[in-house]
Amino acid sequence: MKNYESLDNALSDLREKGYEDDFTTQTSCLYCSDLDMRLDPEDFHVDEIDRVDGNSNQGNGKMLYAISSSAGVKGTIVVDGDSAA
Repeated sequence: MKNYESLDNALSDLREKGYEDDFTTQTSCLYCSDLDMRLDPEDFHVDEIDRVDGNSNQGNGKMLYAISSSAGVKGTIVVDGDSAA
């Protein structure tokens, strides 16, 4: 797990590694609006988890997940640190 000071730096680093698509969480899946793609839990793997510290308070950061799907799509999910547990 890496710690980044900004979300832009973290996303830029992952984009260089091929994680180009943005996913959001839905009730039972992940969703990418650009691709109109839904991924069920068995359809993707979490490759990397990174923390983005917005400031010095532990609970104010975000978690950044790098995922890859069984179809070859690689993307990211950003989750508020408070709800990432």
